[in-house]
Amino acid sequence: MKLPIIKHVVDFIETNDEDWVVETIELLEHYSEAKGVKDEELDVLGEVLSNLYGAMEVHKEIKSGTPSKEALNGFMKRVVGSIG
Repeated sequence: MKLPIIKHVVDFIETNDEDWVVETIELLEHYSEAKGVKDEELDVLGEVLSNLYGAMEVHKEIKSGTPSKEALNGFMKRVVGSIG
């Protein structure tokens, strides 16, 4: 996951609507199930989907009143903590 990309998607959600991201996630998940998708493509899709899901989580925190910077940093701390 990349924080600048997550922040960029959060900005998109705030400017537009989270439904766009939800529908994009659904499309990419459906695409990943196609028979001809190669392993390398699945890796890229997985990274993109991780960033989109991360942005949705951060946006949810912001909607509940958490300041943007704090929501982003808190999310990344949780991610790093879950990996380690």
